[in-house]
Amino acid sequence: MKKFLSLLLSLALVFAFAACGTAEAPEPSATPENTVGVPAADAADKTDIKIAVLKGPTALGALRIMDLAEKGQGSDNYSFTLAGSPDEILGSIIKGEFDIAAVPTNVASVLYNKTEGEVQILALNTLGVLYCVENGETVNSVADLKGKTLYCVGQGATPEYALKYLLTKNGLDPEKDLSIEYKAEAAEAAALLAEGEGIAVLPQPFVTAAMAKNDKLRIAFDFNEEWEKLGENSAITMGCVLVQKKFAEENPEAVERFLKAYEESVNFANSEETLPQAAELAVKYGVIPAAPIAEKAIPKCSIVFIAGDEMKNVAGQFLNILFEANPASVGGKLPQEDFYYNAK
Repeated sequence: MKKFLSLLLSLALVFAFAACGTAEAPEPSATPENTVGVPAADAADKTDIKIAVLKGPTALGALRIMDLAEKGQGSDNYSFTLAGSPDEILGSIIKGEFDIAAVPTNVASVLYNKTEGEVQILALNTLGVLYCVENGETVNSVADLKGKTLYCVGQGATPEYALKYLLTKNGLDPEKDLSIEYKAEAAEAAALLAEGEGIAVLPQPFVTAAMAKNDKLRIAFDFNEEWEKLGENSAITMGCVLVQKKFAEENPEAVERFLKAYEESVNFANSEETLPQAAELAVKYGVIPAAPIAEKAIPKCSIVFIAGDEMKNVAGQFLNILFEANPASVGGKLPQEDFYYNAK
């Protein structure tokens, strides 16, 4: 178990604070004061649901639900655990101690294989979060990285695989055409940029925070945009919400209520009208440390709600790319159909 948790941590550590990019968000719909747009069950019919999220932008889509849960106004009895790092919750997910959890998509696949199909993904909640940031003016495309030294977070995880995939598709050999130095924390890479000229792969909100402190920093390119240029009908799929399969089978109505509430909560985070409230909640729950950074970073975050067939198609294509890069990144084999909740 310890060896397995160590593997998961190496795959997932970067995502504790990294789940933002740019994405089209659905238009928010009007919501009643106390329900996130979802009729609450009668008190006697409410289901107790234990939910785990990481302290970082992967939790942004759940802010409104967390707020209502704290006020006792959720559509069910939601109990949230906010973890500072993935290793605090992965063992509990394996044991079935959390009913629902927000985790990196590739880690959900690893958990599916480890538990022999006992978890499913309900929805994707974040797409690409990575940017190439430069203290200088030399890089404007992936090809411009040739001959450069690049600081990167997430060795052995999605950032490494996504970076190497983009490099290869742009005609560069990741092992020969540039030097990649991996850092354990995004803050460390950001600090190196601030000290002098350099190039780094950083996630939000570290990009926004670093640029606020150093006006010489600039975004060289957005990983999402570069990925789209490849024309492969796929997307960088960073985060998802998973559910214990047994819980979903035994509580289908509660799961559907949660999905509706979660979609409205995503709309709340993405709406310009409610951005100040979302930023305040992000700070209140320790998701992003400061309101000014939160208010600037949230609109740049790939906070999405993608479920059903679209979820299966988007996640499946990205997991296949990761599998081809390194089978261990998805748990040794690609998940089967039952990995995707309600996928027709």
